[in-house]
Amino acid sequence: MQHFDLAIIGSGSGNSIIDERFDDWSVALVERDPVFGGTCLNRGCIPTKMYVHPADLASEFEDAGRLGLTLARGRADWPQMRDRIFGRLDAISRGGLDWRRRSRNVTVFDGEASFVDEHTLRVGDKQFTADKIVIATGSRPRTLDVPGIEEVAHRIHTSDTIMRIDELPERLVILGGGYIAAEFAHIFTSFGVEVTVIHRSDVVLREMDEDIRSAFGEQLAKRVRLRVNQQVAAFEEGPAGDVSVITTDVNGVEYEYLTDLVLVAVGRERNSDMLALDAAGIGVRANGQIHVDAQQRTNLPHVFALGDVSSDHLLKHVANHEMRTVQHNLLHPDAPVSSDHRYVPCAVFSKPQVAAVGATEQQLREWGRPYVKATQRYADIAFGWAMEDEGHFAKLLADPHSWHLLGAHIIGPQASTLIQPLIQAMTFGLTVPEMARGQYWIHPAMPELVENALLGLLDAPRPAELERD
Repeated sequence: MQHFDLAIIGSGSGNSIIDERFDDWSVALVERDPVFGGTCLNRGCIPTKMYVHPADLASEFEDAGRLGLTLARGRADWPQMRDRIFGRLDAISRGGLDWRRRSRNVTVFDGEASFVDEHTLRVGDKQFTADKIVIATGSRPRTLDVPGIEEVAHRIHTSDTIMRIDELPERLVILGGGYIAAEFAHIFTSFGVEVTVIHRSDVVLREMDEDIRSAFGEQLAKRVRLRVNQQVAAFEEGPAGDVSVITTDVNGVEYEYLTDLVLVAVGRERNSDMLALDAAGIGVRANGQIHVDAQQRTNLPHVFALGDVSSDHLLKHVANHEMRTVQHNLLHPDAPVSSDHRYVPCAVFSKPQVAAVGATEQQLREWGRPYVKATQRYADIAFGWAMEDEGHFAKLLADPHSWHLLGAHIIGPQASTLIQPLIQAMTFGLTVPEMARGQYWIHPAMPELVENALLGLLDAPRPAELERD
C-alpha cells in the first residue's frame, strides 16, 4: 500500500499548503471535482465578482439622472462575458492541475476520499496511508426537496451552474435572502432580467446589523420584486414550458410566480458527509461541521481541517488564514500557532455593497455590553456630494471605556474597501481617537466617511450609567 507523509483532501485552500518547504515531503492530493482549484476559483468568489463588475457598470444609468446625465440601459452579451470569464478561469484551473501532476513529490488522486481508519484513505479502488492528513473539502450549495422539482430540474440552478448558462433568461426567480441571493440579484437585474427574490424570512441579510439589513432590503426592493415571509411549496411546469414556483406565506395564502429559470440560493452545506469520518473517529457536529481546536486540529492530533468544512465562517479569506495556520503547524509541530478569528470581516458585492466586521448593535444589546454608536451618511461628506448619494452610510460601535471599536458596518459604494482600515484598527488595538486624529485623511476622498464616523463616536452620547460615574 502506498504511503505518504501528508494527504490533503481538497484542491482549494488546501492545495495552497504545498509550497517549496514541502519539497522533501511525499504528498497525496485528492480532488473529487472535475475542475481543480476549489469553489472560489471555479464557482464562487472570483467568477461572481467578474460578473459583478460589469453589473456595476451596467447599472450606472440608474443613478445618472440626479447627476444631470442621461444614460440608457446597456445590452449584456452574456455568451461573450461568460466565455471571457471562464476562458480565463478554466485555463488557470487546468494549469494548476497540470502543475501538481508534474510535481515530483505530489501524487494527485481523482475521486471521492473516505477514511478507512485513522491513517488510511480510500479513493475509488485505491487505498493509501498518510502520517498527516488535512481535510479541506469546502462546502456546496444546499438543495431543496420540494414536490415537482424533478420535473423542472433542467430549469433549476444553484450558484454552481447559473454562471455557465447559455443565454440570459427574461425572468429569474431567486430563492433565498443571503449574500449569494443578493449578489446574483444585482448581476441579473443589471443585465435586464426581470428578477424576483423570494425569501422565507422577514428580512434579507439577517446576520447583518439591523440598520444595515433594513436599508439594504429597502434598496433591493427598488430594483427587484422582493417577496419575504414566503416558503416554496412546489414547482410545476408552466404553460409555455417555463416554471411555476408555488409559495405559501405565514398565513397559508398561496402565490404563484412564472419564470424561465430558478436560482436556489438557500445556503450551503459542508462537504463532510462522504468522508466516512466515523471510520477514523473524527468528531463532527450534526450540521456536518468538523470539530477543530484553535490550531486547526481535529480530535485526532495528526488530522487537521480548515475552511468551510470546519470553520464557523464560510469565507475564502478565513479558509486562507486557516490554511496558513495548518501549514505552519505541519512544518513546526513543536512551535504551533493558532488561528485568529477575533475580527473576521465580510462583504456583500451587491448594489448597494455591504461590509461588516465585529459585533452588531443587536448583539451588544443582547450581551448587555455598554457601547456608543455613530452613523455617518455618504451624503454628508464631500465625495458624497459629488455622487449626490442617497441612502448609504457607515455605522460604528465602540467601547465607551477603552474607545476600542466593537463593530463597523458600511452600506454603499466601495464598502468592501472602506471597511479595511477599521478591520486594521480592531486587529491591532488602535483606539478611536488614535485612528481619527493620528493620521492624515485625504480630502475629499471617500475614506472621509470613516474619519467622520470615528469623530462622530467621540461626540456620541454616552450610556447613562457612565455619565453618572
